[in-house]
Amino acid sequence: MIDQIKVLPKFYPAALTVAGSDSGGGAGVEADLRTFNAFGVYGCAAITAVTSQNPRRVTRIDPVPAAGVVAQIEAVLETTPVKWIKTGMLCNAEIVAAVAGAVRKHRLGLVCDPVMVSTSGAALLESPAVEAARRELLPLAKWITPNLPEAELLLGRSLKSPEDYPDAARECYDRWGVDVLLKTGHDIRGRRAADIVCRSGRLYRLSSPRLELPPYAAHGTGCTLSAALAAALALGLDWKSALSDAKTFVQGSLRECVEIGRGVWAMYPPTEDDSALIRLEAIRKK
Repeated sequence: MIDQIKVLPKFYPAALTVAGSDSGGGAGVEADLRTFNAFGVYGCAAITAVTSQNPRRVTRIDPVPAAGVVAQIEAVLETTPVKWIKTGMLCNAEIVAAVAGAVRKHRLGLVCDPVMVSTSGAALLESPAVEAARRELLPLAKWITPNLPEAELLLGRSLKSPEDYPDAARECYDRWGVDVLLKTGHDIRGRRAADIVCRSGRLYRLSSPRLELPPYAAHGTGCTLSAALAAALALGLDWKSALSDAKTFVQGSLRECVEIGRGVWAMYPPTEDDSALIRLEAIRKK
């Protein structure tokens, strides 16, 4: 008699974004779900806040109660075996703590994008929540993806030049014990946009050609990059392929941006493959 072999079902890959809603569609949950779909990943969402915004400005923020955020997460996980989530705008310390509790409870793979300030300059995270994120959420992540202003807030010091960036990425890794993708798009110097990666304590430069962009086209790049990384990991890619694919997606989305209003442009999932333009190189010690 041949023993029965128990075959586990193969589910369509899913990922969960826990972030704010951007009414203008360029960032937040809307950008995350668009990115998940482009990667062939089923997108689920837990809304942390409803923002009234467009690419030019944020006019209002209405946070969701922390219990409501957790209820959304629990409802998703009741039926969908999500392994990877990404967090974006979490608004306040109560939501940060609640999301951290859900991540611990369900042992979720977490890409944490510590969203603190919008592209237009609006504060998206209350001051007490910064310390809550440092203490409760960042140590639970597999990857954190701060941009330069966010890294400065997390580390409590300024980053004045590209020479500071590798040390900052390494300091984040040392402080929280998680892999780091330091997004450097705020620094417009150089012919290539070079993010810094600290993976298992080793430093790398993840770069793409710098583009001349029309107005507002870069709105949502940070959300899109972290969502693309989460989607690639949900597909089971190794870390190097996940990073390269995420950077490729952002590069193409910028290069193939679309005009959504008079003089207003937005990123859009690309139709062409820009992977040959992406470099992931180890940073050699001098």
